[in-house]
Amino acid sequence: MVSQSKNNQDQVLSKIAVNEEHGEDSSYFLGWKAYEKDQNPFFHPYHEINQNSNGVIQMGLAENQLCFDLIEEWIKRNPDAAICTNDGIKSIFRALFQDYHGLQEFRQAVARFMEKTRGGRVRFDSNLVLTAGATSANETIIFCTANPGDAFLVPTPYYAAFDRDLKWRTGAEILPICHESSNNFKITSKAKEAYENAQSKYKAKKLDLNVKGLLMTNPSNPLGTTTLDRDTLKKISTFTNQKGIHLVCDEIYAATVFSPKFVSIADILLDDHVNQDLVHIVYSLSKDLGLPGFRVGIVYSKDEMVVSAATKMSSFGLVCFANMDDSSQTQLMIAALLSDKNFTEEFLIESSDRLRKYEMITEGLKSAGINCLQGNAGLFVWMDLRQLLKDNTFDSETELWNAILHEVKLNISPGSSCHSECSEPGWFRCFANMDIDETLDLDLGVKRLKDFAQRGRVDNSTMTTTKQPFKLPLKKTVRSNLRPAHSPMNSPLVRART
Repeated sequence: MVSQSKNNQDQVLSKIAVNEEHGEDSSYFLGWKAYEKDQNPFFHPYHEINQNSNGVIQMGLAENQLCFDLIEEWIKRNPDAAICTNDGIKSIFRALFQDYHGLQEFRQAVARFMEKTRGGRVRFDSNLVLTAGATSANETIIFCTANPGDAFLVPTPYYAAFDRDLKWRTGAEILPICHESSNNFKITSKAKEAYENAQSKYKAKKLDLNVKGLLMTNPSNPLGTTTLDRDTLKKISTFTNQKGIHLVCDEIYAATVFSPKFVSIADILLDDHVNQDLVHIVYSLSKDLGLPGFRVGIVYSKDEMVVSAATKMSSFGLVCFANMDDSSQTQLMIAALLSDKNFTEEFLIESSDRLRKYEMITEGLKSAGINCLQGNAGLFVWMDLRQLLKDNTFDSETELWNAILHEVKLNISPGSSCHSECSEPGWFRCFANMDIDETLDLDLGVKRLKDFAQRGRVDNSTMTTTKQPFKLPLKKTVRSNLRPAHSPMNSPLVRART
């Protein structure tokens, strides 16, 4: 009966509705589902206030919480920036229909901020395409540059939800470019090899595969590194130009680089050899500003046809405040914030300093024999737990992930969810830059990992709230108002791109 019912659904529903390209069966999403739906009272999210000290600590979410207090203080000092306050009520007319392409002052403020996060070396005009977050921006670029069945090269390991973002509705394919730990997962000439191999493979099978582009995240999610220096970016752009394919650079972590300075593909666009129409930048305010609930994504392209098509598509994914159809409010407030030059300069400096504190986490893990890839950007560490595997297989990695999730009570992402299966099992992405307060305790998460690694098992002594000397010296914020103690965070199936 079940099979018959599914066959009937396949006949009456669209291909998108019944296809399985969303990727929700990935361990990245399964960890969230377990985190939210498990009825075991000891599996509920960790919360020191409500005495649930045995609960799961969320370390699988890339959310920049380190500078939320700075944003909070700015809003208090600028009440006129919000329509919903007495000071901002004069702008209530913004609640009427506005330009779907974005308020002009907002586009200009975003363009200036993008320049600032790239060291002021490049200029962006305000002809940006605004979308509801980077998820929408990446999908829009694929819709503009690829047909169903066309493929994009993507270096591994890559962001777990790219299967959803790039493939699910577009019908495009992802061709992974495999990289290994032996050279710290650095991107090399393998892009060219992967392109040639893919073309040869499909030609031999008499299949028509059209590789339309190469998509990269820089800085890397999940590696937490800037894998692309100027020389590498030049080589990659030369390769894509020679092949006549698109180069898409997802730079949503641009301002999270703390050393050395971030090099954007926009820097390379200044060179004469680059066909600028084939290079596109995806950006967002979710990571650099720590505002994933303000759904602001950006597509930047010099190709007028891409800009035109993306602008038309943006009507289906407008900038908004999470779960509220109020894009003008979001644009008005963020335009005011980004136009405050003193604030943005101080914010970026302080953010860089605080992000560097992640080294305290890696040192704590190192003392327990847990090594991490040397990072210099992003919100997470790429942990090497290969020594804890029963054998060198991805089945063993999945078993270890289950133990960490259900016994150690930490939600982290196994490497296989980031498509590292063409490399080696045993690598995990761990969120390392959460705020430290009553709700989210990074100290305890590190302690649990240390105890688990040292003992090779879990016992009740690891489930304590004893403080260890890894406390980050950050100002506490009133998080209980932002994240209720009894309500787990929304699943990334519907929440901000992480």
